[in-house]
Amino acid sequence: MTNVPLSRTSRRRQAKTPVPGRESIATRSPRVARRKLETRLRLLDAAFALVEEKGMDNVTITEITNAADVGFGSFYNYFDSKEGIIAALADWLFEEFASTLDRLAAGLSDPAEAIAMSVRHTVLRAYRKPVWGQLLIREGLSTRVLIEGLGQRLLRDTKRGISERRFVVADELLCTFSVIGTVIAAIAAELHLSGSSKRAVRSRKALRSRHEKFAESTAAIVLQAFGIKRSEAETIARRPLPAPPQAASVSSDPAA
Repeated sequence: MTNVPLSRTSRRRQAKTPVPGRESIATRSPRVARRKLETRLRLLDAAFALVEEKGMDNVTITEITNAADVGFGSFYNYFDSKEGIIAALADWLFEEFASTLDRLAAGLSDPAEAIAMSVRHTVLRAYRKPVWGQLLIREGLSTRVLIEGLGQRLLRDTKRGISERRFVVADELLCTFSVIGTVIAAIAAELHLSGSSKRAVRSRKALRSRHEKFAESTAAIVLQAFGIKRSEAETIARRPLPAPPQAASVSSDPAA
């Protein structure tokens, strides 16, 4: 996948969907709508590039508007604040990622394997794309993400596993929250430790292997939370990951 997790083509496609809480710009003339979409995309592109370069806390609205070549006052026609544009960026990135996971899981008949695959790809993506991982840590437990994003998909998969009697949990909602917390904590630990690991391990292959094993261990722990026995959970978590769909572009690989 490219350094920008969401390509301009993908962003233009997703931008057609109105953002919750904002008036749909599609209700205006097509020309005005197109211009507003293009401006919004420029702001998001600029925000991502700056966050990747400087970190979320060090980016200002002025820097974003300058980089996007948009007037400072015009920023507020699209976002309420810097927090607002960061949240919108996270929504797009997570939706693109979740949709790709859905395609990868389409050929998996075992709900446990589908969950394990999703967890492994999530941990690996966060390591390979630290900005994405930081956004997930920041936004992963927000009400918005839980209701409409990755959390809702996890709840859907949890219900599927329960209905097929593959999972045994006392409370599906609490189990979902627990799993999300486990994954986010694992990502936070991995991002914290990866800096020292990169200095200590010169072999890129050895480093990649360590992170893949960490992702597998996280998936095995998650499966145990769903009532899968440890030995079986570890076996499932080590199965080969499904390849991205042939029809998808390279940028659709969630772990890239």
